[in-house]
Amino acid sequence: MPPHRRGSSGFRGVRVRPSGRFYAEIRAGGFRLTLGTYNTPELAARAYAAAAWRFQRPRRDMNFPDVQSLEEAEFLAPAPCLVDNEDRRRHRQVQRRIAIAEHDEQLMRQWRAQFPNDVDNTDAFFADLRAQRRSNRRHRRAVADFELDNPNTTWENDPRWDDIWTETTSDDE
Repeated sequence: MPPHRRGSSGFRGVRVRPSGRFYAEIRAGGFRLTLGTYNTPELAARAYAAAAWRFQRPRRDMNFPDVQSLEEAEFLAPAPCLVDNEDRRRHRQVQRRIAIAEHDEQLMRQWRAQFPNDVDNTDAFFADLRAQRRSNRRHRRAVADFELDNPNTTWENDPRWDDIWTETTSDDE
């Protein structure tokens, strides 16, 4: 079965660099994890497929539907090009970040399964917060429109103006 083609590079999670090489990345937990730069889009897509399997993404997010397991995806993915100690350090760092992101996603799945009411309460909280912010914006806009339409009423009848006037005037005047 042919791979699913997406985007300008032809694959999900793969972008073309100005140099003509292909850059693979995956988003996890609000972070963008770099998977490396490859010579062909297929190699970058295989690296993305291995990471997607590790993050237990749905099948529709896979570039290659013929891959049936994480082991097969990792076997088909290209080995990272480690040239010197700096490359090895960066590779270890990326692997640690992927492992942490995997663990975070697993814990969030467990938490959602164990406490579904908290998820509902969280959604309701943020919906209320958005509604309050929207209401505050509307109120501020209405006040600003009123002040623009009635410039004389704003400062003439405001007792704060007297405080400002006395604070800004000097004793010499």
